[in-house]
Amino acid sequence: MHEPDLLFDRIESGNFEWSDLEQVLKFSKKDVQRLYQISYEMKLRKFGRDLKIYIPNKRFPAISITGNQCHLNCSHCNKKYLDSMVAALTNEELESFLFKLSQEGGVGALISGGCEPDGSVPLLNFINTIKKIKDETDLIINAHTGLLNEVTAKGLADAKVDIISFDINADEEIIREIYHLEKNVEDYKTAVELLKKYELNIVPHICIGLHHGKIHKELDSLKFIKDLKINPSLIVIIALIPPKESEIVFEKPDSLDIGILIAITRILFPDSEISLGCMRPRGNVKIDIEKHAIKAGITRIEIPSKKTLKWFSKLQPKSDLKFYSACCAIPIEFENKATSLPSDIKNYQI
Repeated sequence: MHEPDLLFDRIESGNFEWSDLEQVLKFSKKDVQRLYQISYEMKLRKFGRDLKIYIPNKRFPAISITGNQCHLNCSHCNKKYLDSMVAALTNEELESFLFKLSQEGGVGALISGGCEPDGSVPLLNFINTIKKIKDETDLIINAHTGLLNEVTAKGLADAKVDIISFDINADEEIIREIYHLEKNVEDYKTAVELLKKYELNIVPHICIGLHHGKIHKELDSLKFIKDLKINPSLIVIIALIPPKESEIVFEKPDSLDIGILIAITRILFPDSEISLGCMRPRGNVKIDIEKHAIKAGITRIEIPSKKTLKWFSKLQPKSDLKFYSACCAIPIEFENKATSLPSDIKNYQI
């Protein structure tokens, strides 16, 4: 029997080793089609045929509590993502913005920002404001924490933050050379254990291609999630967008590599939703990435191409597209609140 067939038999039966998954990354596009069949069938059995579409727009903005400032200046980012966020540098600015958002029919917000030298986002200074917002509005709050300490973890729990978007990275070369952090995988474990201790809702984010655009230790990051028993209800997969200006040369991640890693994620976490997040290369490759992700078994996608949705509707004519005006990390219990208004998705009619 063809070697890939033997391997996929083990995967389909659930009787596989980590080394089998490492071998999958080396297979050709032809061989990987069976992997997609396995992962997509798993998605169908647990989550059905529908695809959830997330369009954050003005009803779910991203806020930076540091403006466009970041001490790390990561090589893959160069602070450019901060420029597109709403700047709220003081508690007064954050409170005013979020109360206005609530009054105007907002769904929620991502509270993020640049990192301190230790890899943390300085959320502790804003805990009381976040708690006030949670107590007095029904906004969904998603916090991007970085490598937080126990005081911050407890504060976020006390504030009843709904989501912790946490970047998982088990590649110490990336931690040092791309993130410019004097940290290691143990520091990431410590942060996750703190989030678990205070029963915060961890939504792991894995970025594919941070190692110069190539697959490196993304599988180790999935093992990290498994070993720490995070048991996430949702995992967000994003992909490197090669920066135009960087001291390091980056390539665009291969769309097939992204699809394979999503399929492996589905196999490892059959009960978790998987979303293709908003950070991924643009241009013609964007549609190719989206198609691979759908075939591999995602349940959610943020800001997809209209062409991809037309393709999906032909591929699965009995499926429904469900639209939400929120970031793709929101828990399922908030979906009714986040359902898109017709005006939110007028550009997505197909």
